[in-house]
Amino acid sequence: MSKKKAKLALGFIFPDYMIKYVLFLGLTLLSTAKLVGQTKVIDKVVAQVGDNIILYSEIQGQKQLLAQNGGALSENSECEILENLMYQFLLVNQAELDSIVISDEQVDAEMENRLRAIEAQMKDAKDENGNPITIESFYGKSKTQIKEEFRQTIKKRLQGQEVERGITGSISVSPREVEAFFNSIPKDSLPFINSELTFQQISIFPTITKADKQIAYNKLKDARKLIIDGRRTFSATAVAISMDPGSAQLGGRIEATRGMMVKAFEETAYRLKPNEISDVFETEFGYHIMQLLERKGDDYIVNHILIIPEYSLDSLDAAAIRLQKCYEDLKANKITWEKAVEIYSNDPNTKENNGIIINPITGEQSWSLEEVNQVDPMMFRITDALGVNEISQPDLYYDYMERKQAIRIVRLAKRTQPHVANLQDDYPMFRNIAEEDKRTKAILKWTKSRISTAYIRIDDQYKDCVFQNVWVP
Repeated sequence: MSKKKAKLALGFIFPDYMIKYVLFLGLTLLSTAKLVGQTKVIDKVVAQVGDNIILYSEIQGQKQLLAQNGGALSENSECEILENLMYQFLLVNQAELDSIVISDEQVDAEMENRLRAIEAQMKDAKDENGNPITIESFYGKSKTQIKEEFRQTIKKRLQGQEVERGITGSISVSPREVEAFFNSIPKDSLPFINSELTFQQISIFPTITKADKQIAYNKLKDARKLIIDGRRTFSATAVAISMDPGSAQLGGRIEATRGMMVKAFEETAYRLKPNEISDVFETEFGYHIMQLLERKGDDYIVNHILIIPEYSLDSLDAAAIRLQKCYEDLKANKITWEKAVEIYSNDPNTKENNGIIINPITGEQSWSLEEVNQVDPMMFRITDALGVNEISQPDLYYDYMERKQAIRIVRLAKRTQPHVANLQDDYPMFRNIAEEDKRTKAILKWTKSRISTAYIRIDDQYKDCVFQNVWVP
């Protein structure tokens, strides 16, 4: 069991309704709405907190989505979902009492982040005919329509987050509190922790030369000429050559609003006239051309093609030779690992952290074997035979953070033995859980004190629910 799963195994610590369903107004917000339409639920209002109502269809949609994502359902699942929704709306009610203001820019940015995350989840999805499934095709609406439909919901969610931040933002735990928390856990409830690993790397990304950049520029310039001359359409060219994974399969289509895109991209979008095609321009991502489709106020829709400069074989050879010298000096103890990272690495994600590779799933330094194979399958092959502090030979790999190839040396910094969770080996895990427990208690206390400030009604259908709080007398 990984520490992440161990935390779940200690779930008795957390009140059920405080297990924050990602389903509620999160990345799956739109998916829940879609499921409701598919299941054709006979709808009615089942609860109300202040001016905010909760529909039976919302509960059923979230319940169905939870099941589809592998979540455990129990007899009390609907009650847990309902109480979580009531808690969220109690936050919103307090935000309205406190006159918390959320700007349109915040709402737009949050909506775009969620849409992009959903797009990333859908990027390989295809319909029964093998055609890519997009957000627009899935919902039968344009992104602009989707944004307008859920704008108010997102705004309320952000208001609630501001209130919750005020409740829990300053909470921390002392070492003495962590120890007391650990001692309060029944010994037979302590989880078994499987072996976990910590990795470091020295990584060199081959240099992109002026010649490499010129090749990318010329490729896009030639493509633009074909489009201008009417020999190719913009959309077809984007599908064929664009290196933007998020928009290429959509013919380069991007819907955005002011403040969402990098400066050069946004300036070009606001400068163009409808159907006008830009000259080649550069951002930190590479070279672009753009066709403006529509602009209303701060919102705009464009087609866009991205060409990313790629390094030459000469640059790759130079990086390999440089890292081989690093490897030989490390093996001969001519240089320390710390110094080697400082001198050789040009990886922005690990260079300033002594080469430590952060686990993107948990945000921690440690990795379970399952997580390694999920994120970077080559890592296990490279390090399986290594002892602690031993290093691998230089090897070509694809960097999942930078989304490009590089050459690296990997060091196995730590390998824990399977064990029953204990305070000495697993202190960070218990500190995090103790802190979460303290937040939960603060929220329970706050919720109890605020229930009387809002009008609350629950339908008789849920009168027998076992809630953590007494919502109605």
